[in-house]
Amino acid sequence: MSKYRNRLEIIASILTITSKKAKKTQIMYQANLSYKLLCQYLGEVIDAGLVSSENGLFYLLTDKGKEFLNRHGKYAHRCRSLKEHLNHISNEKAVLERMCYSSDRVARNLNRMHGKEHIRKVTR
Repeated sequence: MSKYRNRLEIIASILTITSKKAKKTQIMYQANLSYKLLCQYLGEVIDAGLVSSENGLFYLLTDKGKEFLNRHGKYAHRCRSLKEHLNHISNEKAVLERMCYSSDRVARNLNRMHGKEHIRKVTR
């Protein structure tokens, strides 16, 4: 998984927090967002009908928000499965690549590489 969250992950975090009545500061700290980003994303999820506001003080998840979280959970699971599958494929390719080379050929390539390194060091 990447170091940074994408837009959908941030929205899912906000929705998860608002699944129980939450204030703006609770959402901000629990979702690990700056106030500026919180206001931006909160405006988006309210406009999209994923979250509703009670007097601008409390925020609650809507039915549409619950559906989003459910679908996002399935999407995130499929993404993780695909990444694992791609890693497995990459590992299998590496094994096949190694099987294509005889140990003599690998040794010759290593000797050539070391010889070139030695020549480079001497000429410098």
